[in-house]
Amino acid sequence: MDLSIYFEPVSLVIEEDKGALPEKRLANVIRYYQPGEQFPDPSGYDLAIIGVKEDRNALNNQGCSEAPDHIREKLYKLYQGTPKTNIIDLGNIKPGNSVQDTYFALSSVISELVENNILPVILGGSQDLTFAQYKAYESLGRIVNMAAVDCSFDLGNAEENFNSGSYLSKIILQQPNYLFNYTNIGYQTYFVDYEALKLMQNLHFDIYRLGNIRKDLKEVEPMVRNADILTFDVSSIRQSDAPGNKNAGPNGFYGEEACQISRYAGMSDKITSIGFYEVNPERDYYDQTSHLTAQMIYYFIDGFYSRKDDVPARDKTKYIRHIVLLEEYNQTIEFYKSKKSDRWWMLLPSAPIENSGIKRNVWIPCSYEDYVLASHENEIPDKWWKTYQKLSL
Repeated sequence: MDLSIYFEPVSLVIEEDKGALPEKRLANVIRYYQPGEQFPDPSGYDLAIIGVKEDRNALNNQGCSEAPDHIREKLYKLYQGTPKTNIIDLGNIKPGNSVQDTYFALSSVISELVENNILPVILGGSQDLTFAQYKAYESLGRIVNMAAVDCSFDLGNAEENFNSGSYLSKIILQQPNYLFNYTNIGYQTYFVDYEALKLMQNLHFDIYRLGNIRKDLKEVEPMVRNADILTFDVSSIRQSDAPGNKNAGPNGFYGEEACQISRYAGMSDKITSIGFYEVNPERDYYDQTSHLTAQMIYYFIDGFYSRKDDVPARDKTKYIRHIVLLEEYNQTIEFYKSKKSDRWWMLLPSAPIENSGIKRNVWIPCSYEDYVLASHENEIPDKWWKTYQKLSL
């Protein structure tokens, strides 16, 4: 596929700070498409940055289409974190005559990159672009898990027009449907309708309140480890840390927590695309939100180059096996702990599951706390139970 038809080059002037070492800045490490150049070949790169200047379907946040270059300006002034950095910036996708044209272009680009083992890092734009992110996997025929760092579920109303606050409903209603699981990280109860909560529970999706997440941020790691797609809405970050969003509120993640979540996402061997959405330079204060988003991308890159290629299905000899018998439920759960990374998984064998159509074992990322819950408190972890229910439908 000729990707060049979708892109326009990046025009940036990166001012160097006094005393800086320019050769160590990402501006001189990331290969980016500049005016007057031929469109670069992305093959051989690990990650590809894609800007999408689209906000026609933004909900109460018009102006976020200008975010990609503001984020780049801050990102490229950061120092290289690892000598292994092998990243290309393909520029900005040209806005289509209609929003659907932009969706099609983004989806086509993502599917091409993912198929060639290049991880797209999407700089939005509004979060409805997550729909195009999902459609890329649909075109590849891949069943996916999606995780969203968001203060709400973005289900919207069935009678509403499609926008950044209702994209998830459209994904759920797609037929055929390739979404196996959705995980919300950090929803705030006062932004979520009770009926939406019931729907999430009926679909056996994983939803985690902000307060529960912040009690132990390490629990986010297995949540994102199970995702193929991550979508990050900056309105999930408190306004004092990320003021550049018209929907930002007084509560949310701290900036350093958002960076830690991004690093966990980078470390996941399964995530194959990530989008950062809803940064609005018109509302920003000294580009603080663009700067924070740039740091989040920095930590994602750092996590990416710390990946362990750590999946139990490939070689069980590299894992410590723990078998827990839950007598009350007449159920045995196998836990596996990696000798390399100390990360945990639960094994869900396909054999006991009827009418699922699944002919392989399912590995569920979990934490040590899940193992303690099963082994010491004789309880089935929610992650195991919800996956079992989905496969049994």
